[in-house]
Amino acid sequence: MAAFSAAYGANVPSQITFHKDVEAILENHCQECHRPGEIAPFSLLTYEQTRPWAKAIRADVLGKKMPPWFADPHYGHFSNDRSLSKEEVATITAWVDSGAKEGDVKDSPKSKEFYDGWNIPAPDLVISMKEPFNLPATGEVQYQYIVMPTQFTEDHWIQAVEARPSNREVVHHIVVFIRPKESKWLRAAQPGIPYTPPGGGKDFTNTSGGGSDILMIYTPGMVPEIWRPGLGKLIRAGSDLVFQVHYTTSGKATSDLSKIGLVFAREKPTERAQTFAASSLTFKIPPQDPNFEVDAKQVFPNGAQILSLFPHMHLRGKAFEYDLTYPDGRTETLLKVPKYDFFWQLNYKLDKPLNVPAGATIACKAWYDNSPNNAHNPDPAAEVRFGEQSREEMMFGFFDIVMPADMTLREFLTPKKDKDKDKATGE
Repeated sequence: MAAFSAAYGANVPSQITFHKDVEAILENHCQECHRPGEIAPFSLLTYEQTRPWAKAIRADVLGKKMPPWFADPHYGHFSNDRSLSKEEVATITAWVDSGAKEGDVKDSPKSKEFYDGWNIPAPDLVISMKEPFNLPATGEVQYQYIVMPTQFTEDHWIQAVEARPSNREVVHHIVVFIRPKESKWLRAAQPGIPYTPPGGGKDFTNTSGGGSDILMIYTPGMVPEIWRPGLGKLIRAGSDLVFQVHYTTSGKATSDLSKIGLVFAREKPTERAQTFAASSLTFKIPPQDPNFEVDAKQVFPNGAQILSLFPHMHLRGKAFEYDLTYPDGRTETLLKVPKYDFFWQLNYKLDKPLNVPAGATIACKAWYDNSPNNAHNPDPAAEVRFGEQSREEMMFGFFDIVMPADMTLREFLTPKKDKDKDKATGE
């Protein structure tokens, strides 16, 4: 580590202080989580808050533990990249090594503005669970499904959405599905009350939302969904939202009361965001296998514009990769996550949306470590298959795409030549 500091010391100011050199780094890379009400256990908004943690911050940035970001920098550019440059790491290291001085407050950068209580603009509508869900101290908890009626009498386009658990320690993820009024999925559930459907967590129909669209996904470290002007997600009149919540016990009895905030589009968008996934359900990871590979693909029959990439695995997840194969056979790597972290599952938002031609294929590769070398492995002797619990596994390569606002999913996924054939035959 000393060699690292020396190598980049030439680019670091000789007199380093918090306000002049370090505060801006924290604003741009750390304060989204390290502030009151967010997931981090302490705030880094002021010198007084930061100084006691100086040595820990130094260790974490040198070890690349913080800020959490796992994309290989050689592939792709992402708008939500919170990683530190070598110069920024060297600045923080030198600041701590030189005594973590405060400096003159007049050197402070302009304070970054955060929305009060949200990471999106003030919501037009907040939808919350009616009552807390109580968790035991230990043991597994089946996925909970909470049906939340919107009572929308007309279609609503969503410009931004954020999920906020009241107890982030026990919420592993929240998937919010848009259940259309004609859907029969989960009709036995009482509105607003956590519900466990029959099937013991093995019914993929429930896991995948019963055919419903995905509004958003929350995991620790995930930034909220804020779509550009003219682009949004659609909640049709009469639809319900369904929270799928994966709770994990923490060693003490506790509870959670999750909610989401919605910001409505001021004008009807011309484009619609849609969440897809390349997935595999039939894999069998052998016992003791340190590098088992699972593949999945998704073809774009009419082309698409890709917005973001979100790999999802469980505790044996080791690495993940997205590759795009063009119709001429050319292949481009969109994202490599060489060290997947189950506890920080991130959505990688492309810096510039990627337009792909008709016939292109997105291929996802996932690797799993089911060996004793994996410190988080629940049982290296087990053969591991698909399942909802963290001791089981999943393989989902989520990605968000753009489609015309008035196009149906069937039209989007039907090859143009087949649609032309239907028109010619009158079907």
